[in-house]
Amino acid sequence: MFETVKSFFTKDLAIDLGTANTLIYKKGHGIVLNEPSVVAIERHTGKVIAVGHDAKKYLGKTPEKIAAIRPMKDGVIADFEVTAVMIKYFLKKVSRRFNLIKPLMVVAVPTGVTQVEKRAVIDAAMDAGARGVFLIEEPMAAAIGTDLPVDQPIGSMVVDIGGGTTEVAIISLSSTGYSESVRVAGDEANEAIIRYIYKKFQVSIGENTAENIKIRIGSAKPFSTPVEITFSGKSMINGIPENITITDEDIRTALKDPISIIVESVIKAFEKSPPDLSADIYQNGIYLAGGGALIKGLDSLIHDVTKLPVYISEDPLTSVVRGAGKVVENIQKYSKVFIN
Repeated sequence: MFETVKSFFTKDLAIDLGTANTLIYKKGHGIVLNEPSVVAIERHTGKVIAVGHDAKKYLGKTPEKIAAIRPMKDGVIADFEVTAVMIKYFLKKVSRRFNLIKPLMVVAVPTGVTQVEKRAVIDAAMDAGARGVFLIEEPMAAAIGTDLPVDQPIGSMVVDIGGGTTEVAIISLSSTGYSESVRVAGDEANEAIIRYIYKKFQVSIGENTAENIKIRIGSAKPFSTPVEITFSGKSMINGIPENITITDEDIRTALKDPISIIVESVIKAFEKSPPDLSADIYQNGIYLAGGGALIKGLDSLIHDVTKLPVYISEDPLTSVVRGAGKVVENIQKYSKVFIN
């Protein structure tokens, strides 16, 4: 009876606390928030000016007295106080005005997080108003969100390419048989584009511009028809803004190193995995999740290298939070997937 009454006054939550974006799933409602993990504050007073979508507009455009901060780095908390403020803001946005009982939270974290990093996530969630926190590894959540048989004696491989990390995991019987976390993902791809354009054109661009270029013409393999786009940047020769035109081949060259590291992490997973699990993956294929799965031709490139079927999770940007959401809907069923 108490559980029934409790569920009426509170809604438990699942959170994908990502480097690039924070997504929240509310029990019984689905995904209720998807916003950039960015906070804009006044430097001298610490006053919060904007959070999420509004704060992302400040990146690269702030005056000296304002800082646009991304408090998550490589999938973990880099600035505890700002992260706590961000979580509180998002929770207030998705919760009822008055919660008589605090919610339980299932929070997705990268594989291989340290005890200190785990503690920071738990403390930030508790500080933001959770009555209890369960941690789940991101690739496990992505596998659940992709409807893979994680509780069966069947090996499933998930490659979750987020903003700060790429997580490669082989999952069976509600546990991870092998996992690898490399801190090369969407953010590093953006940085690679910025460096390439600076070196080739002597033009400086911001993070938002680089991300837009990546989304529009970023690819792992050549297009059937070459593509080019024109954008503005700041000339490093005279400081004057100028337009430059860049091709898809340029961006493939820029992304070559980050993509190579992601592909190598997949190959390494096969080298380290038990033979029987590898045999299952040979039959069932590799599943890509996270925003990086949307890089054009990446699935085809991994297929070329491994000779295995490669599938992209349905709506890969939300696969982690959807999986964590399934867990929060039935915590008892998925109790074995939590990490200590």
